Amino acid sequence: MFKKILIANRGEIACRVIKTARRMGIRTVAVYSDADRDALHVEMADEAVHIGPAPASESYLVADKIIAACKQTGAEAVHPGYGFLSERASFCQALEKEGIVFIGPKPRAIEAMGDKIESKKFANAAKVSTVPGYLGVIDDADHAERIAGEIGYPVMIKASAGGGGKGMRIAWSKDEVRDGFDRARSEARSSFGDDRVFIEKFVVDPRHIEIQVLADSHGNVVYLGERECSIQRRNQKVAEEAPSPFLDEATRKAMGEQSVALARAVDYQSAGTVEFIVDRDRNFYFLEMNTRLQVEHPVTELVTGIDLVEQMIRVAAGETLPFGQDDIKLNGWAIESRLYAEDPYRNFLPSIGRLSRYRPPREGQNGDSVVRNDTGVFEGAEISMYYDPMIAKLCTWAPTRLAAIDAMAEALDGFVVDGIEHNMPFLSALMKHPRWREGRLSTGFIAEEYPDGFAPMTPHGKDIAVLAAIALSCGLIDSGRRERYADRLRPAAGPLREEWVVKLGADYIPITLVDGLVTIPFEMDMRIDGKTLAVAADWRPGEPVWTGTVDGRKVTAQIRAVLNGLRIDWQGLSVGTKVFTPRQAELDRLMPVKLPPDTSKLLLCPMPGLVVAIAVAEGQEVKAGETLAIVEAMKMENVLRAERDLTVGKINAKPGESLAVDAVIMEFA
Repeated sequence: MFKKILIANRGEIACRVIKTARRMGIRTVAVYSDADRDALHVEMADEAVHIGPAPASESYLVADKIIAACKQTGAEAVHPGYGFLSERASFCQALEKEGIVFIGPKPRAIEAMGDKIESKKFANAAKVSTVPGYLGVIDDADHAERIAGEIGYPVMIKASAGGGGKGMRIAWSKDEVRDGFDRARSEARSSFGDDRVFIEKFVVDPRHIEIQVLADSHGNVVYLGERECSIQRRNQKVAEEAPSPFLDEATRKAMGEQSVALARAVDYQSAGTVEFIVDRDRNFYFLEMNTRLQVEHPVTELVTGIDLVEQMIRVAAGETLPFGQDDIKLNGWAIESRLYAEDPYRNFLPSIGRLSRYRPPREGQNGDSVVRNDTGVFEGAEISMYYDPMIAKLCTWAPTRLAAIDAMAEALDGFVVDGIEHNMPFLSALMKHPRWREGRLSTGFIAEEYPDGFAPMTPHGKDIAVLAAIALSCGLIDSGRRERYADRLRPAAGPLREEWVVKLGADYIPITLVDGLVTIPFEMDMRIDGKTLAVAADWRPGEPVWTGTVDGRKVTAQIRAVLNGLRIDWQGLSVGTKVFTPRQAELDRLMPVKLPPDTSKLLLCPMPGLVVAIAVAEGQEVKAGETLAIVEAMKMENVLRAERDLTVGKINAKPGESLAVDAVIMEFA
């Protein structure tokens, strides 16, 4: 077994590999760029080597620097994680020349399966069902348009060396093919150093289901069940689960056996994933094979009990798999939510900055469920514009699917992140969505259910009473604490006031206290909308998470102080609250409402990022839908289009500039 390995990656996956290596008694070496000098993976590793500037193209993607770090530290093997050099056959070959073991498949398998164009050709030759498409290299936008017309719309334009949703576009018309081709090539070039793209038929209402395979160097290959990865936004996975709620045993077996056959055909060694598109009738089509560890591998580990990183290391060291296909059993259900640094209320645009507060939920057993959090950040860490926006992968396991979903909802409610915007409100809302809970999924789920984007949710029904009860409990506890200040001049006297009003957003909720005392732990009966609710909590002022029960219902919510009140975040809801006496509420209703400033004549930068292009000139007349500018952030290009017909006035930014969020890019006449 290896004594020391180097992890050629960063963030959560580097930390994930370090944890397993440490448990196996293997020393670890981290590499880091200028932007990651204080990163968690650097702190966790036994040694760390600086490899260059912040851009990945000058650090994490430079194979020579990784090899030099191996030589400097005496690392015997390299685990590439995912992304960066993980599917670069030339990197694997360069390591072999230096006598360094690549913890992953051999170059032949990477070349055959890692390249999406070549993998399609190989799968066709091996009689594997594939989606109709053009597998050759596409010359230009005109060529792309001709191919798309022959295949039939809609089509998918994909980077050959891509992954993680980068360099991928869906086109429904000629115009979208041309624009999508240019954007896909540009993203592919900046993310992977390879601008080749191919085109295939886009299957309407498809499910994205993938099979995990594991193979050793002695001819043993097994499949470890499937993962449902259909919840995607811009072709990037957001939430995954294992197993799939859609597959039956016969389809699972057929997909697994086909995946194993494909792995055997290329003499695959290590962990790999065969991805399929599955239609409504459970017909499945080979999509691609990822010759690396997948981002969503934890859900497979949770339902099989197999540490995939450990098996990758053991296979690379020449060991035999300790189990066969008959030994693989799927136990319970696992859910993964990807926590991204992006603003769900602004069309999921990237958000960067420092994590002023980062308090994940407690990991481990929680009753009948399990919580796991794979992360690469800590409180005080900075989310950089140079890399992927992932903050953490929150996973839950439970005996049943709905129990795993409920465990995830509770874990998200207790996951506190401040300092940046993040997609937690969306993930929490997803856990409540009826279609998600019923398992009626497709890759179009987010576009179909949120066609106008994700907007702040408004509480209704029983949610109003729960939020009002939490707000009043916090208000009473805080008031009781202030009444006990030693230097208080006029402490309250007499019985506790019974009548209160909680302002919830713009609504006023009258509440009557029925019975109880203001103590910690807090216990009080409240009458809200004619119903008496028992409220109990152990919250103390200043704590970010409120845990307790409302009418017997277990509730976990996040509490943040705002001017003269609190903001409560719970199950995708984010509501400002204030606690009033009836007279105070009466006066508050008379307060004027402050209106936001008019920005209709400005193009604001929607996220911190780099201006890639300005597509218009001062004085130019622009039609609605035309491109105004392109801004790149976190390896994704964002096209800013005109929302209406307009005339460009003053342009304030130029290509190459780095802009802050809401910086004025241009003004309109």
